[in-house]
Amino acid sequence: MIDNRFKVTDMHTHVYPEKIAAKAVAGTDKFYGTVSFGTGVTDHLVEVGKAAGTDHFLIHSVATTSHQVSSINRFIASEAQRFDCVSGFGTLYPEGDVEADTDEIISLGMKGVKLHPESQGFRVDEPSFVSMLRICERKGLTVLMHTGDTRYDCSNPNRLRPLLEDLSSLTVIGAHFGGWSNWLNAVNELRDLPNFFVDVSSSLYYISPEEASDIIHEYGAERVMYGTDYPMWDPAVEIGRFMKIPLSDTERRMILHDNAERILGIG
Repeated sequence: MIDNRFKVTDMHTHVYPEKIAAKAVAGTDKFYGTVSFGTGVTDHLVEVGKAAGTDHFLIHSVATTSHQVSSINRFIASEAQRFDCVSGFGTLYPEGDVEADTDEIISLGMKGVKLHPESQGFRVDEPSFVSMLRICERKGLTVLMHTGDTRYDCSNPNRLRPLLEDLSSLTVIGAHFGGWSNWLNAVNELRDLPNFFVDVSSSLYYISPEEASDIIHEYGAERVMYGTDYPMWDPAVEIGRFMKIPLSDTERRMILHDNAERILGIG
């Protein structure tokens, strides 16, 4: 459990309607070759997260077809309304009605979107994906994006850097230290981009506490946020992994909560 000196916002969690949660979690496990900890239902997330010392949760899900977008966004918004400790990000699909979908996301009170180029089947520099991001930039929506995967070439640093340089007013949070399974290359390529932030999710199981500390200091602790990637990982285990990273208390406070409040306005 977390030291009670620190407020904790978990800004990377996935939840699903109860009737499809088991299927959705199984799909994630197949994609990553993992065995997830959680059920993928918001009630379970809040229960186990609170037990681990988490104060606030950012929930989201990803559309893999255009017709899923509105139903996912309305579900996420409704789940956020059920709990004072929950905020939500919507989702988009590049070949959908992005103008209408972003308007709905804003009307539902959400300030950002979650994207997963690999599972959605797009490279981040494809015209339809870039057009979608330009609309987010214009409307002031933050983008939390899965980044990195050595098995694919959708969101690795070679594609991300030119995109981030072009969309310089768009705030992008690169999940998994900016490059899942490609961590060191990501920090070397992306650390100097002022509109790029990262979270620690689905990384601490693999890299050592010392390596995590080095990556955090390369980006700067003020650009790093805490996240568990629930339901993949147990919040109690993840907070334990995070607390083993050699950091100052000031850096821990920034990563565990303050940056999420400052950058995302949540928690």
